Amino acid sequence: MTARTHDLSAITAFGLIIAVQPVRAVTVATAIFALFANQLGGVAPDIDQPTAPFWRNLPIGKFFGKEIDRLLGGHRFITHSLLGLVLFGLGFRWFLDVLHPIMTKVDIHIVWWAFMVGMISHLIMDTLTKEGVPWLLPIPIKFGIPPLKRFRVTTGHLAEKIIFITLFVVDVWYIFANYSHLVNIFHHIS
Repeated sequence: MTARTHDLSAITAFGLIIAVQPVRAVTVATAIFALFANQLGGVAPDIDQPTAPFWRNLPIGKFFGKEIDRLLGGHRFITHSLLGLVLFGLGFRWFLDVLHPIMTKVDIHIVWWAFMVGMISHLIMDTLTKEGVPWLLPIPIKFGIPPLKRFRVTTGHLAEKIIFITLFVVDVWYIFANYSHLVNIFHHIS
């Protein structure tokens, strides 16, 4: 899937989870950091791809991208598995714990969950592609839905565009269908 589709799927998943949670007070800082973390989680598994937008936007990102690619075993290897999900989750939690003393108004638990929702959405979306995902690494079997590759999505082609449009429609529907719930959430932001 393209980065745009991963961005949209991460925010869609996060929005749907927020919709089913009881309204609770959060700070503006928590809301902003949670949205940022969600988007970061939505593209984090592609850190193993030297041509990923993350690397293209850094001054010497091409160099780092190639080194990270080699270190992590190539694209759709460790970062696209349950093992990678755990490692990224632990690493991001450690990072938040380090930053927490200077971000006391941020609920790092919510920010961490937003990141994890983004990562999980990425892995699920890539499971729909022809390449599949090695969920059970170190077992080197890539899983895909549906099981037959010819029925899976090819990145950047029509099926992905249909998924993107569908996610967008779901987001618009979600906003209109849950307008009062969303207003309550924003009224509880302090």
